[in-house]
Amino acid sequence: MKFSLSWLKALLDTQASATEIAEKLTSLGLEIESVTDASAALKQFRVARVLTADKHPQADKLQVLSVDLGDGQPLQVVCGAPNARAGLVGVLGLPGAVVPANGMELRKSAIRGVESNGMMCSTRELGLGEEHDGIIELPEDTALGQSFADYIGSDPVFDVAITPNRPDCMGVYGIARDLAAAGIGTLRALDVAPVAGEGRCPVDIRIEDAEGCPAFYGRVIKGVQNGPSPQWLQDRLKAAGQRPISALVDITNYVMLGYGRPAHAYDLARLTGAVTARKAREGETVLALNGKEYALAPFMTVIADDAGVHDIGGIMGGEHSGCTDQTTDVLLEVAYFDPAHIARTGQALALASDARGRFERGVDPAFLDTGMDLLTALVLEICGGTASEVVRVGTPPLAQRAIAYDPALAGRLGGIAVAQSEQKRILTALGFAVDEDWTVTVPTWRPDIAGAPDLVEEVIRVHGLDAVPSTPLPRADGVARPTATPVQLLERRLRRAAAARGLHEAVTWSFLPTAQAEHFADGQFVWTLANPISEDLKAMRPSLLPGLLAAVRRNLDRGATAVRLFEIGRRYLRADDGSSDERLSLAVVLAGERTPRGWASGKAQAFDAFDAKAEALALLGEAGAPVDNLQVMGEAGSQFHPGQSAMLRLGPKQVLARFGMVHPATAKAFGLEGPVAVVELFLDRIPARKAAPGFARPHFAPPALQAVTRDFAFLVDAKVPAGDLLRAVKGADKASIVAARVFDDFRGQGVPEGHKSLAIEVTLQPGDKSFDEAALKAISDKIVAAAAKQGGTLRG
Repeated sequence: MKFSLSWLKALLDTQASATEIAEKLTSLGLEIESVTDASAALKQFRVARVLTADKHPQADKLQVLSVDLGDGQPLQVVCGAPNARAGLVGVLGLPGAVVPANGMELRKSAIRGVESNGMMCSTRELGLGEEHDGIIELPEDTALGQSFADYIGSDPVFDVAITPNRPDCMGVYGIARDLAAAGIGTLRALDVAPVAGEGRCPVDIRIEDAEGCPAFYGRVIKGVQNGPSPQWLQDRLKAAGQRPISALVDITNYVMLGYGRPAHAYDLARLTGAVTARKAREGETVLALNGKEYALAPFMTVIADDAGVHDIGGIMGGEHSGCTDQTTDVLLEVAYFDPAHIARTGQALALASDARGRFERGVDPAFLDTGMDLLTALVLEICGGTASEVVRVGTPPLAQRAIAYDPALAGRLGGIAVAQSEQKRILTALGFAVDEDWTVTVPTWRPDIAGAPDLVEEVIRVHGLDAVPSTPLPRADGVARPTATPVQLLERRLRRAAAARGLHEAVTWSFLPTAQAEHFADGQFVWTLANPISEDLKAMRPSLLPGLLAAVRRNLDRGATAVRLFEIGRRYLRADDGSSDERLSLAVVLAGERTPRGWASGKAQAFDAFDAKAEALALLGEAGAPVDNLQVMGEAGSQFHPGQSAMLRLGPKQVLARFGMVHPATAKAFGLEGPVAVVELFLDRIPARKAAPGFARPHFAPPALQAVTRDFAFLVDAKVPAGDLLRAVKGADKASIVAARVFDDFRGQGVPEGHKSLAIEVTLQPGDKSFDEAALKAISDKIVAAAAKQGGTLRG
């Protein structure tokens, strides 16, 4: 939220500087994003008078000006503004000045052969507005030569980050109240006299959706003269980042930004019949003030007349009934809309507005009459006219909470003892009513206060969080016990292992578009949110792969040649009892170039299914899975490429992982081109390790005798998986065989058609004595026999 220092001082009597105010706001929990002063960028621009204006000899739309800075030494400037003329007093940017609007540094230059010593500037070029039809025109008696920054004066603009729990500070007046409570000045009383109307309101106002719009106040003002708003009002709106439109629109925006009270003005001539707050009907649409047409749903609250919808209630008005320069009669609307209804409607329409941001946080329900009086007084003062009586339909939720408060809680919960008199002063300054028995009544503009701890927070933040002493937590004697759970230790270990293998960790949303979630659901139930942050993040992820695939696409679209991502997180499934069940997973996605092109490798090499399998086995081993006992079985699923994917199972039913290449249809659905290899580890299915007795791990005791290696080459059917043969070889003599690996897969001359030759290196470890030839032959015979059961024959 933005506001200027002058605006704040109109509501807060203070002599504090902008720096002091910024520091105090941050200490109060209203974090300052920035403090900017537009005048600081205008110090190099000077007030100058145009002495003469002659036609440019080489251009019809340019003029050659003689400009006086008051020093008696006229400068020649080329200008294309249509309002440039002799006698005009404007703003001259000299060579070396930087134009705020575009960062361009002005230099002495020749324009169409005529020397120009700077530039006469427009409002937009100086960053002071959107006007660009001509150069700035100042009063004729303005002192020449002075810096334009000195002329306009310094008025810093604060940009404050308002947290969602502070709707009372969505207006400058609420921020002024906080500062006054903290001792930065005195809050000026909001002295708004009720405006007595003349005659009954000619518009019938009704409420048919009391749940979405509990209260609707309105009055008609006839005979208004709409047009540009006063300069002071335009300046305040510009400081807040708003574009001045017309007096009637600017007044409603001013009341919203200044007092946190959204309102709306309808052109009475464009309304037909009664004005009603009701539910939208099936098939209704509205053309909003942002120029977009929105299809409405039956749960949305709208403001409509007999002809149709004119307003998305509490979010944005419609084009059809908006005020124009021709408006003479207006209907002012000040209503209270239910925050939950506003949030749901805004999310469904993907429509954000200043009004929505305030209503869904919760505006002050007791401010309807005061807001109407503020609006009316400003309209009558600026636009003239005659106001009718106010029509009040419905009842705003004015119930106030009373909290039994113990002042000692400030010390117990806040860590600092604050005197009772100071606590009472702070709470009273913030608008709370404090009885003698310390029953505290919460003001209607503070829906975030629910109990005594909230009151402690108010006292401590105003008293000063920096005054809270730093107190270390008690520490037990001896060695600290570990606090990380086994799951947390597993996640840490896997993160280190994945990073060591050259993978980059990604953290993606736990929510997905519904279509992506269903694509990876494998027929399981997909959980959807009733109140999502957006329609594109509505479904809980049943797998980590969709989020990673979307991340891969973003990286490839931005020019990455190789993407290696992993993520550890939860997937969300349906438990047997129908509740949501969280499962821990690890996913890996490999895309792009595994090895870049080069003089040795030639063309770039892409990732394949074997790269995915290697990652799966390595990470499963790091997670403590019995990798040697895993079997490669079956296809990985419909999202994977047939024949280029598989599952890693521990037995026929326990699937620990799936890996392989992404199916072309899946890749297309995620906007990916080229081969993409993926891995998904189901960490919750890995059997837990047996707890070792004691805390110390066994000491390292290397074998006393040297290991022996033997190589075997077997002819097997080409369809036999190498892993099955390797597993059979390892199990031939478990006491002696400690390792085995495939180091060659040959198919060609000397190997029968439809067969392959698999070469396996076997490591044998002797126990209490070295192997002799007879022992080695016996083990070799066992290996050959085990291979024969897999259809393998020893090559000669």
